[in-house]
Amino acid sequence: MATTETTAKLSKNKDVIRLERESVIPILKPKLTVHLANLIEHSSDRAEFLKLCKRVEYTIRAWYTLQFEDLMQLYSLFDPVHGTQKLQQQNLSADEIDILEQNFLRYLFQVMEKSNFKIATEEEIDVAHSGQYLLNLPITVDDSKLDKKLLKTYFESHPHEDLPDFSDKYIIFRRGIGIDKTTDYFFMEKVDAMIARFWAWILRKTRLEKVLSRRSNSRSKKDSRKDNEIISEAEDDALYVERIRLENMDLSFRNLSSKITIQEPTFDRIIVIYRRASSRIKAERGIYVKHFKNIPMADLEIVLPEKKNPSLTPMDWVKFLISAAVGLVAVVGSVEMPKADLWVMFAILSTVIGYCAKIYFTFQQNMTTYQNLITQSMYDKQLDSGKGTLLHLCDDVIQQEVKEVIISFFILMEQGKATLEDLDQQCEELIKDEFGEDCNFDVDDAVHKLEKLGIVSRDTIGRYYCVGLKRANEIIGTTTEELVLKAKQGSLSA
Repeated sequence: MATTETTAKLSKNKDVIRLERESVIPILKPKLTVHLANLIEHSSDRAEFLKLCKRVEYTIRAWYTLQFEDLMQLYSLFDPVHGTQKLQQQNLSADEIDILEQNFLRYLFQVMEKSNFKIATEEEIDVAHSGQYLLNLPITVDDSKLDKKLLKTYFESHPHEDLPDFSDKYIIFRRGIGIDKTTDYFFMEKVDAMIARFWAWILRKTRLEKVLSRRSNSRSKKDSRKDNEIISEAEDDALYVERIRLENMDLSFRNLSSKITIQEPTFDRIIVIYRRASSRIKAERGIYVKHFKNIPMADLEIVLPEKKNPSLTPMDWVKFLISAAVGLVAVVGSVEMPKADLWVMFAILSTVIGYCAKIYFTFQQNMTTYQNLITQSMYDKQLDSGKGTLLHLCDDVIQQEVKEVIISFFILMEQGKATLEDLDQQCEELIKDEFGEDCNFDVDDAVHKLEKLGIVSRDTIGRYYCVGLKRANEIIGTTTEELVLKAKQGSLSA
């Protein structure tokens, strides 16, 4: 249940996003191993299976130990808090530091890939920004405060497809999908939506809409053709999540004072990587790694680094000026009439002043919402940063690798020989039937690890089969962790 490719489409006044499944297995490992063990008939086999699960985890953890130690050692040099001091102690040249920071990024991106994090593409960013949720202010990044060399150098030597425009300054990784719902009155937002619809109606009646939107229509038609092509090529089991927004609701004066519920898909996990710009006095070497959870797609801006303080948009100023000009013309016209009607003048001025006040107070309300969202992102939605995020990623890699091995071995043990395609399908069906979760199982990686462990082989026609449970435990052998636990238990009993 996660995204790999997103596309927005409109159908019958509904805004739906298509999401392809990811390879991440959204099941806790203890729950997975206990549940699969309970499906085994004989108690002796259950004990052997649980022992195998532990030995698989200990072995895979040992495989990654050196790589993770190198990653953490390199990050200690680029930690924004203490990294500068350690670099000074190393007495390295600028070229040597450049090589080390590129090595760190290479290790980090490998761990991100193993942990099933994907770089947010240009298309996914566009889909996320195509809607509004709780954040209704234009948020932009102050590019002058961000380094443009670090990531640009990395992607020049490690090309990626469909990178977003900002990939030279910061990069966003995402994994998983969820749903966020908010129930409230949304009074000012409803008024804004009704005014926008009334304004659109005026443009249609005056035929100004065709003139103003000729260019945007041609672009949207092009994009919609592209979207339809992608949707038509989608798998039958792709996920579809609806965006429930004010723009698509039936609004009237009757439901202004009633509560409504809006809905937005979320990125379950977000990791942002960037470096601040160097000053004339000091060269910045710190690399920031920040980890967030449950970020609404339309409010993705709240995780961006070095944000500018929001202000009234150019469109707001245009509304101000047009309103003032219309009011002035109307008042002057009323005064020049033979019989000036003071009540008409008062009504016009009241309308203009009220509309300008509405724009100002709407902006103030949006500013309050923005500040609340930023505070929430700092205290509720930010999981960790720096070294804590890296430790979490390293453990994530191990857990995912172990779960892939356990599931694929269990299928081969229960179902017998299977081709790669059959094994992939049976693993996905097991996850769906027993745990109610959707997953695009990474069967190639799972089989590779099983062969590396020596507990799975291939016959002459390419089908995979596994050894027995007892034999699998003998092949892996007693691990260091088991010896330590046994010695610990012996010392306690003595």
